[in-house]
Amino acid sequence: MINKGEMALLLTLKKCILFFLFVVAVFYPVSLNADILAEWLIPLREAVYEQQLNASEIEPLYLTAKSTSTAHLSGTALDLALSRCEYFMGRVLHFENRFDEAAARYAEGIRLAEKTLETAPSAEAWVLMAENLSQSCVVRSTAFTMANGLNVERYARNALGYDSRNAAAQHLIAARWVYAPAPLHNFRRGIEMMEAIITGGDMQKDDRFNVYVAIGYAYVQQRRYTEARPWLIRALEVYPTNKYVSELLSKR
Repeated sequence: MINKGEMALLLTLKKCILFFLFVVAVFYPVSLNADILAEWLIPLREAVYEQQLNASEIEPLYLTAKSTSTAHLSGTALDLALSRCEYFMGRVLHFENRFDEAAARYAEGIRLAEKTLETAPSAEAWVLMAENLSQSCVVRSTAFTMANGLNVERYARNALGYDSRNAAAQHLIAARWVYAPAPLHNFRRGIEMMEAIITGGDMQKDDRFNVYVAIGYAYVQQRRYTEARPWLIRALEVYPTNKYVSELLSKR
């Protein structure tokens, strides 16, 4: 039998739990299962998107992220963290038009993600496969792109099979309609799909930036500069020093 004191304690505990769930739902409206980037990877990510440092200046952050991942993680978690490091460093080299070096980093990112898929498939692993492959298609030959390009969307859809609200996977699928060359793009459809991610996906900081940039880019390509501007400004609110967005904003 539960006495009155114990009953009162249980009711108080229940109210605390319900209040906690209310706060989470109102102030943190993202999935509790959403991937959160390890704290030691954040400086590398920020440097990549801020675009204030060159590749040689970012390399120490890359090496630190790799060594810290190795010290803290093992197995699948380590391989995924290292795959993300390769992706980030590939983006830096890519931005400097060092395509061969970038391709090598993306290839290693793919290898590590593929390794995890053999034993522990997950949304994150499929996303890293898709992200590294997507950028590989840009820096490698046309023949490579023709042979592998369609796999980007397939991998992203595999990720959504594990996590339907994965914003990075949603972005990869929508990006096809924004960034594909004519006549393969469909800006209207791409914009609609990108806007849907804002409410239908669990977005981290770089996801927000990528979505806002994609929408702004789609409008710029249509010479709809007035409509592009608020989206590009939102992107700069996330990463104020990003040079690519500043260039898009300068177009008239």
